[in-house]
Amino acid sequence: MIYVERKRAKFLGLPLSYTKYSISEEKITITSGFLSITEDDTLMYKVQDVRLTRSFMERLFKLGTITCYTGDTTHPKLVLEHIKRSKAIKEFIVNASEEARRKRRALRAQQLEAERLAAAEND
Repeated sequence: MIYVERKRAKFLGLPLSYTKYSISEEKITITSGFLSITEDDTLMYKVQDVRLTRSFMERLFKLGTITCYTGDTTHPKLVLEHIKRSKAIKEFIVNASEEARRKRRALRAQQLEAERLAAAEND
């Protein structure tokens, strides 16, 4: 794990949200819930665009909201709300998604070359 953040909304010192964001070089995982837990993953190579927004209240508390636009079927718009270090995390997601897409293209090119060579041997 590179980053693990929690949604920062509290009432009387108790969390209003039980949402945890785990961000690694390969994927973004959102875990939410208290009694019943839901876990959603989005692979980094599917992230197409990233937006950082900070409302007035978020700026006061040094928080931000990151929106990732993805090619994922379950989460085409992935929102990481009210997190600390939002600027650094946004930059990490942008760089990690570019790197993941580059690696995936290289692997696909190797697969295509292997298939082409195998087809040539069979002829």
